[in-house]
Amino acid sequence: MKILIVEDDLEAAAYLAKAFREAGIVLDHASDGESGLFLATENSYDVLVVDRMLPRRDGLSLISELRARNIHTPVLILSALGQVDDRVTGLRAGGDDYLPKPYAFSELLARIEVLGRRKGTPEQDMVYRVGDLELDRLSHTVKRAGREIPLQPREFRLLEYLMKNAGQVVTRTMLLENVWDYHFDPQTNVIDVHVSRLRSKIEKDFDQPLLRTVRGAGYMMKDEAAG
Repeated sequence: MKILIVEDDLEAAAYLAKAFREAGIVLDHASDGESGLFLATENSYDVLVVDRMLPRRDGLSLISELRARNIHTPVLILSALGQVDDRVTGLRAGGDDYLPKPYAFSELLARIEVLGRRKGTPEQDMVYRVGDLELDRLSHTVKRAGREIPLQPREFRLLEYLMKNAGQVVTRTMLLENVWDYHFDPQTNVIDVHVSRLRSKIEKDFDQPLLRTVRGAGYMMKDEAAG
């Protein structure tokens, strides 16, 4: 899952970024409404988390403009304004959910997961399959030949991205930007370490390898038995 956080409180944004990344969620951050509007229109996100009180363009104006542009990415509004009338106003502006501050991160995460499932992805796209390996995005489970394989959040996100792009070479830069959200140093060995761990989990005790290293290019998920 990839989300956008539009929050002008840099300390709060840093806390959320750390917590979401530990949960295996990739994110971008904008510190004002205009920047948030630009990112939300130029990129694809599963969920937007928008603070109501923002510089340059307030959160409700941002949401209204997105809806006017026919962008229907689910939006969760965060606000210190938590009265019933405030929540109603936020929802009528185009928000999909409204969470008053202060809040528990566990509740915020759960609400985002629910909104992510609302995005309107076709059912067949919620399950990725390569050979006898199956990844279910809704239940957050991975199985091979019917046997469940437990993965850490980052391993799950890595496998999800590789399976989404099955049959194509995925470069280290692509993985850094889409799984780790780093935009530098494509030579770091963090990818190789995680790929090695993931490969051992999904290929140990199975005859058919599925995760290939493409020398000098990156990695590829492919069912060789299927050609």
